Amino acid sequence: MSQVLRTVYRAICILLGVVIGAALVILGVVIYLNTPPPAPVSAEAAGPLRFEPEGAAIFEVRNGESSLSVGGRLFQEGIIRSRLFWDLISRFDRDYIKSGTYRLPLPMTQLEIRSLLVSGRQILSRVTVPEGVTLKKTAAILEDAGICPAEEFLAAAADPEILNTYRVPAATMEGYLYPDTYLFSPGYPPALVVRTMADTFFKRLAEIQGDALELSPQELHQRVILASIVEREYRLDDEAPYMAGVFYNRLDRGMALQSCATVEYVITEIQGRPHPEILYIQDTEIPNPYNTYTHRGLPPGPISAPGAVALRAVFNPVSSDYLYFRLVDPSQGRHYFSKTLDDHIKAGVLYVKGRVS
Repeated sequence: MSQVLRTVYRAICILLGVVIGAALVILGVVIYLNTPPPAPVSAEAAGPLRFEPEGAAIFEVRNGESSLSVGGRLFQEGIIRSRLFWDLISRFDRDYIKSGTYRLPLPMTQLEIRSLLVSGRQILSRVTVPEGVTLKKTAAILEDAGICPAEEFLAAAADPEILNTYRVPAATMEGYLYPDTYLFSPGYPPALVVRTMADTFFKRLAEIQGDALELSPQELHQRVILASIVEREYRLDDEAPYMAGVFYNRLDRGMALQSCATVEYVITEIQGRPHPEILYIQDTEIPNPYNTYTHRGLPPGPISAPGAVALRAVFNPVSSDYLYFRLVDPSQGRHYFSKTLDDHIKAGVLYVKGRVS
C-alpha cells in the first residue's frame, strides 16, 4: 500500500511540476509579449505616426475603428511586440477603446496602452476664439490649431439640421457660436465643434438674460444681430449699453444705423478684401444689404460673435436721447455721444484739433 501511495505522490509531484512549469512558461511568454519592442521606433521609421521631440507618439483611434484594427496599426508601427497578444487582450477585456487622439509616452506595455485607450484620456488642445470674430475667422483659428479643416467647419455651421436644432432663422450659425476658450482634441468632428460652441452660447445667454430663450427665434435673431454690431463697435465695457441705446433709438426713428462695423464686414467678409485702416465715402456707399449706411434697419444677419458685454448691452440698453456716437480718444477707446448731428460733427472737429495740438 505504501508503494501505491509513493507512486501517487510522485505522480502528483510530477503533475504539479508540469503545471507550475507550464504556468511559468506561459507567464514568461505573456510578460515577453506584453513588453514593448526592444528598440523604440524612430520618427523616420514610422509611417503616418507623429512623434514629439521627447519620443512620445501621437496616435489616433479613428471613429468607429475596432480594437483589432487598432492593434494591427500599433504592430505595424512597431509600438507593440505582438498583434496576437493584443487580440487576446481585446477578447478578454470587455471595455471598449475610445476614438480620439492620444499621447503614448513610449516605451509602454500593451496593457498600459490599452488602459490609456480605454480610459479616453485624449490630447486636448486649448483654443481661444476671441469676441467679435466671424465664422470665417473662427474656422481659420480652428484649422490652425489642428482641430478641424476650415471648410468642414463652415459646412457644419451651415448644416440645416444644426440650424433647426438651435432654431436659428438664418443660413449659418454666424453670431451663435460663443467666443470663449475651448478644449478640443485634434481632429474633433466639425459638427461637434459647432454644437459645443452653440451650446455654450445659449448657456451663457441664459445666464446673462434669463428670459432671452423665451423670445421667438426671429426676435432673438434680431437681438443677436444688434449685439454683433455692438461687439464690433465698443471698446470700453461701460459704453456698450449706450451704443445699444443709440442703435435702438435710430431703429425706432427709421434712421439708418450707419455702423462702420457693417461696412468693414462687407469689405472683408463678403468682398474678401483686406481690413481697411480708414473708411472712405465710397466705402459707405457699397451697395450691399449688410451696409447699414445704404440700407435702413438691421442687416440680414450677425456680423460677428458677440460676447457677454455686447449681449448684455442689447438686453439692457441705456435709455437716452442720443442718436450719434463717435470715437474721440483712440488711445483709450472713449466715444462721444450726442443728440444732434451738429454736435456729432463738432465732436469730430474737436477730435481732429485735439490730435493736432
